[in-house]
Amino acid sequence: MDRAVAAVHGAPDGRSTRWDDHRAARRVELVHAARRAVHKVGPEVSMDEIATRAGTSKSIVYRYFVDKPGLQQAVGEAVVAQMREALTSAARTASTPRDALRSMVAVYLEMIEHSPNVYYFVTRTAPGLPFLDSVIEIVALPFAQEMDADPVDAAAWGAGAVGFIRGTGEWWMSARDAPDALSRDEVTDRVTAWLWGGPVGVLARGRRAP
Repeated sequence: MDRAVAAVHGAPDGRSTRWDDHRAARRVELVHAARRAVHKVGPEVSMDEIATRAGTSKSIVYRYFVDKPGLQQAVGEAVVAQMREALTSAARTASTPRDALRSMVAVYLEMIEHSPNVYYFVTRTAPGLPFLDSVIEIVALPFAQEMDADPVDAAAWGAGAVGFIRGTGEWWMSARDAPDALSRDEVTDRVTAWLWGGPVGVLARGRRAP
């Protein structure tokens, strides 16, 4: 089937498909390059610096991302995908609901500690809202499944839990240089205990009650 016939019948043209695949692959490469640039330079990194570290020009970057917020959102989506995989793995291996909760807290705090610059890049501006919405969603789902919770309760708990973990995590990051600073494991244990003393623990204990 030649290109003209393909166009008439609505069939994808081979060259068009290959170009789409190339664009998708190049977009992923640019997201990875942007993430590395943010990690090294900081959340205020310019598009010029991102382009330089990606080995291309700023005009090329703008072919794939309309503006910097668009690039921030793409980086946020990549971080969420990584978190989703880590949380899913943690939920599968946890032996108790409390262990699952601790794993969730640990994944979030590890993300902050591993690259504060990337974390602030995707949360401190407008694109941070869809990023946090996505995190709330992936946190609320295992909670709903494990506790057989109502979807509304699960969503409300997910929002509250992520807000609590986020606030505590950012406080911890700002205080890490203090002589009496807590380790990540210590913060994880404390946050888990505080959250477990709330709705998660109440539901878990209620399910075990006669």
